[in-house]
Amino acid sequence: MTSAAPWSTIAAGLARLPGPRIPERDFPATAHGLEFAASLATDALPALRAAIAACHAAGGGRVLVPPGDYLLRGPLVLLSRVNLHLARGATLRFSGDPADFLPPVPQRWEGTEVFSHSPLITARDATDIALTGDGVIDGAGSRVFTSWQPLQGPDQFRLRQLGHDCAPLSSRVFGAGTRLRPSLFQPLGCERVLVEGLTFRDSPFWVLHPTFCRHVVIRGVTVESLNHNNDGCDPDSCSDVLIEGCTFRTGDDGIAIKSGRDQDAWRVARPTERVLVRDCDFHSRINGLCVGSEMSGDVRHVFMENCRVHDAYSALYLKANTDRGGAIEDVFIRNIQIGRARSALLRLDLAYKHRRDGAHPAALRRVSASAIRCADADTYGLYLEGVPGHPVSDVSLSDITIDRCAEPVWRRHVSGLRLDRVLVNGTALPANPPEAAPRDAPREIRM
Repeated sequence: MTSAAPWSTIAAGLARLPGPRIPERDFPATAHGLEFAASLATDALPALRAAIAACHAAGGGRVLVPPGDYLLRGPLVLLSRVNLHLARGATLRFSGDPADFLPPVPQRWEGTEVFSHSPLITARDATDIALTGDGVIDGAGSRVFTSWQPLQGPDQFRLRQLGHDCAPLSSRVFGAGTRLRPSLFQPLGCERVLVEGLTFRDSPFWVLHPTFCRHVVIRGVTVESLNHNNDGCDPDSCSDVLIEGCTFRTGDDGIAIKSGRDQDAWRVARPTERVLVRDCDFHSRINGLCVGSEMSGDVRHVFMENCRVHDAYSALYLKANTDRGGAIEDVFIRNIQIGRARSALLRLDLAYKHRRDGAHPAALRRVSASAIRCADADTYGLYLEGVPGHPVSDVSLSDITIDRCAEPVWRRHVSGLRLDRVLVNGTALPANPPEAAPRDAPREIRM
């Protein structure tokens, strides 16, 4: 398949991805007791749950939330054929109290399945669901949840060990006293999901985290969430995903595409495939578009075009290590404007947090990037790092200009690299730059 063919076939189909099938009728949440509470002393959750249940029971429609501030003391669960629509001026403010998000519910946390504190908004095995409107969803993550980040290590390690051992899910219960922060929105096992127009703020953890879903459209949303690990959108073992016209101001990656971690992901065996990202703006403290590192179930056929990365650690970062297994393959990127990349414009890395005794090297192959302009790359222009016996392979880069760059290329354990019209600091790079010498070490990459 030529580099042009996937754009005209797979990507073109994703651009026309249909949204959910929801009847065009309205269910005002005020008819179920929703009241504006200026003091935020009244819990709006029972009224919203009642409105969603009534809408679902009637065959579906749009639950309308009028302007106002509404406190929610617990998770909001979407049901099939329901569109929760927030009018301009409407804000859902979650309590931020961890006790409100118990008992533990099924989810995937950093690539491993678990029962833990509920995502703030969730759905399970639903079809045709939507979050839309011009309103705001505030996760209140900085009230308590963000203080868990430096304390989560023991729970994080225990969950990873349970996943490594393929322990039964019934043994993976992390309830009161544990510190695995929940995502703001995580639909699980859903089909035809739409998120459109809303602003998401102050998430405890990852912001938009569709997991095991099919036909997902994220359109015109704004994410303003600068807490630790606040990725903007993490499609996780999903297929047919369209992310367009969004703005990400995030404390971590703008978009991070994933498919599970190590043995637990191999057990599930669900890739993320067919993802199109277009016309988005990234103001991310870490990376713009990222794939991995939890990619053990495979990630393939990812497309990104017509995007702007204003300031990031790496603008485009594909990463895995020798514990992950799995493959990242068939990634196509074009028409990208980059202001500043503190690490690298493009980083392809199979040695991310590399373990020398890792027995499951990943594959990273068939990456094409073209028509990219970057003003500043502080450390590297292109950083490509495979591992011995498992190179990064078949990488085609063309029509790339980096105005100012400290070091044009770092390359080691890479096969099938082709550069065409790649201009760095005013000088064209050779078509096949030499590999770094075995004794060389990469420069320190500044965060």
